[in-house]
Amino acid sequence: MVCFEDVLKLSPLLLGLVVLCGCSQRGELVGAASVGVLNLPGQIAVGFNHHQHNRYQSPISGEWRDGDDIEQMLVQAIEVAQHEILVAVQELSAPRIAEALIAAQHRGVTVRVILENNYSTPWTEQTPSQLKPHQRQRWRQLEQLADQNGDGTTTPEEAELGDAIGLLRHHRIPIVDDTEDGSRGSGLMHHKFVVIDRTVVLTGSANFTRSGMHGDANRPRTRGNVNHILRVQSDALAELFRQEFGTMWGDGPGGKLNSRFGLQKESTGVRTAMVGATRVDVLFAPHRKGDLNHGLNWIEEQLDEARTSIDMALFVFTAQQLADALQGGVNAGLQIRLIADPSFASRSFSEVLDLLGVGLPDRNCKLEKDNQPFNKGLKGVGTPRLARGDKLHHKFAVIDNKKVITGSFNWSPSAAHTNDETLMVIHSPQLAKHFTREMDRLWDTAELGITPHIQRKLDRQKIRCGDGVERG
Repeated sequence: MVCFEDVLKLSPLLLGLVVLCGCSQRGELVGAASVGVLNLPGQIAVGFNHHQHNRYQSPISGEWRDGDDIEQMLVQAIEVAQHEILVAVQELSAPRIAEALIAAQHRGVTVRVILENNYSTPWTEQTPSQLKPHQRQRWRQLEQLADQNGDGTTTPEEAELGDAIGLLRHHRIPIVDDTEDGSRGSGLMHHKFVVIDRTVVLTGSANFTRSGMHGDANRPRTRGNVNHILRVQSDALAELFRQEFGTMWGDGPGGKLNSRFGLQKESTGVRTAMVGATRVDVLFAPHRKGDLNHGLNWIEEQLDEARTSIDMALFVFTAQQLADALQGGVNAGLQIRLIADPSFASRSFSEVLDLLGVGLPDRNCKLEKDNQPFNKGLKGVGTPRLARGDKLHHKFAVIDNKKVITGSFNWSPSAAHTNDETLMVIHSPQLAKHFTREMDRLWDTAELGITPHIQRKLDRQKIRCGDGVERG
């Protein structure tokens, strides 16, 4: 077997062909077989930054830790690029990735970058006191990460080298964001993909941030948000992603206002690319609510086609129609497991609560208009135990152990109808085993059912609202 770190040293031609190594309760594996060495379909590789089958040295703490170095996966692909690198990602704040892009441009590679407008300004040009609380927290985190010698003081030199967007702009890497169409930005430019030399696509759930991939500064227990990245070698798939990039890019920075984001893009349906013998279906969001091609409808189709099992690891789950589809799966006797991010699972609009059989009124003592808690809460629903500061950031599902739903697409109406997103269905039992193994890892230490945290929120709202709950 070739281990992940060794794979990263291979040529791009070979890389796609190798093998990579009620009460809360602890989860137990249900029907999980011993996986051992897992093969992958030809021309596809995948990295999980928290899994237990590889180790790498964290650039944050310097310690060896479990997981794949998904930043190195991105950097390696950039380093071997010969002609063109197209990056579309919500947030890019990892200086090492910026440095790799700059080096590529210096050796004659065309480099273009699209960002979400909230993350396109160098942090060194921002004034913390003028930022919103979340943005201020991010600014402080980036300042701490820039402190290379760890002396508690970030010098101007360290700040300059630690500002990824500042580095890109200083070296005149062309950048646009979702205001390039003349708007203030609509929804989120939420893509997370790179296209290399018209033949390789890297995509998944991860933003290109050190805190999201490795952990937070001054928090040694953090391991970064739980994420994955796929690397797919396919001219056909790369062309689909290039077309999406080109629509958003238009003529680049300045010039005509011909960039198209959000609902300004021409609506398209599912498109298919064969990656060797593996079928990959792709849908780029958003779509208008009246357009039947939208992503939630497509996910519902996949859930409805399930015959034995559905596994889900989700950051956000707020789509009522998908909760209703899962109820149909329960009625049909399917084995269903859901692991959700704790910070979103307990919100009043979370469909995780529906699956647990409870409704949580919001601060105005109102329930969602279409709220439909299951009559009997599912036992196979839980939240992972993570270090404070880390989030479960996956957006994947495994259907019948033979196909994987993944991408940047959260299971929410905004992902379907507002944001620029990638949603993929990969038909591969081999790849499904890798995602099932990640699911098993999360499940093995999860808190299942109504956790103490959720119960406390339910109790507080019961006292606050009493019987005066209304539907929104």
